[in-house]
Amino acid sequence: MREEDFSTADDEVVRFTSELIRIDTTNRGGGDGDEREAAEYVAALLDGAGLEPRLLESAPRRSNVVARIPGTDPAAPALLVHGHLDVVPADPAVWRVHPFSGEVRDGMVWGRGAIDMKDAVAMVAAVARHWSRTGRRPRRDIVLAFTADEEASAAYGAEWLVRTHPELFEGCTEAVGESGGHTEHVRTPDGRTVRLYPVAAGERGTAWLRLRATGTAGHGSRPNDDNAVRALASAVARIGDHRWPHRLTPLTRAAITEIGAAVGVKVDLDAPGFDADRDLPALLDRLGDAAGMVRGTVRESANPTMLDAGYKVNVIPGDAAAGVDGRVLPGGREAFEEALDALTGPRVDWEYEHSSPALESPVEAPIFAAMRAALLAHDPEGHVVPVCMAGGTDAKQFSELGIAGYGFTPLLMPPGLDRDGMFHGVDERVPVEALRFGVRVLDRFLAAAE
Repeated sequence: MREEDFSTADDEVVRFTSELIRIDTTNRGGGDGDEREAAEYVAALLDGAGLEPRLLESAPRRSNVVARIPGTDPAAPALLVHGHLDVVPADPAVWRVHPFSGEVRDGMVWGRGAIDMKDAVAMVAAVARHWSRTGRRPRRDIVLAFTADEEASAAYGAEWLVRTHPELFEGCTEAVGESGGHTEHVRTPDGRTVRLYPVAAGERGTAWLRLRATGTAGHGSRPNDDNAVRALASAVARIGDHRWPHRLTPLTRAAITEIGAAVGVKVDLDAPGFDADRDLPALLDRLGDAAGMVRGTVRESANPTMLDAGYKVNVIPGDAAAGVDGRVLPGGREAFEEALDALTGPRVDWEYEHSSPALESPVEAPIFAAMRAALLAHDPEGHVVPVCMAGGTDAKQFSELGIAGYGFTPLLMPPGLDRDGMFHGVDERVPVEALRFGVRVLDRFLAAAE
């Protein structure tokens, strides 16, 4: 297909990204969100592509959009393509441009959601409309799902869709969604720079925790050995200081091995005497910059994030609470819970505020080969490697329907632009050329995916 055939899609993907950013879909958690206007906007784009989008609300203004693109092979399993419409909060006072301006400046589209993940929604919509204009059709049915509430618990989005409308995903065996397929420029030990494209084939499980300690309330000037704040603070400090053991899952083993091959570092995780907890840190150091793609997924984690206690400095409160963001590797839930019991001790109780499973999808599957082929067709000198995501996405909810999930939002990122640092960060932006690259890769992948 000639390059000029994408001229309309090139213009549309930039415009769609900008216009979606201008729709404020901030999700503050606790049910405080509003995706209605963005959902209506996306539904109109898909309607313009000849599709029949359904706008589904789990609560007033908590809106989701689902549509199906018929494939040419009715016997082929369907493929789910999902993305979320909500974004995390942004403070305009600390941004160079207003976070909801969608301004195009210096070859970039700026604003909250430019990377996470209104860019992906715009790319998929642009591909669907490109197919409508050119008559191009995928082999498999493609189910499109653009959801609410991913930036919180997914209770108003993917979780609700899976629970109340599973028929919309009938026939879907695999899914592609947030993150993965973007360029990582890394320095090799011998001084070269290579381009890696990590594709997510798994996610750590979510374990958001609420800790609570109770004690005896009293005057702040008097001795008190039953102080809830002190008990909680000690537990939080123990959790923060805990060194979680290194542990290699099949996916992280594949990731380290393939990354090593790409950067010229010999990796033999089956060498006699290799011990992950002892030897892995040195091996990751040898991988150099590339180690950043796996450091967050070779162990469990639990980071204290919230504290809530007291109402006056001279009053010892009778209770105290804390929040901890825990993440768990596949097969690690039981050990994680045992560690939390020990770290919190007898004075502090803990419970899950939100929990979702860890995921691993096969790297040897034809769909992974199709993603690799689509990326290499547009960057033949790149290296596509599997990774596990440190965080989580709506793939966890869709996995309840037996759908294997992958992270694939292709973007050609320039050197020096820290894509990962812009997730939930300040001055989030995406290069115009990255969006256009993504449209071409998605067009190739989605049309031909086995």
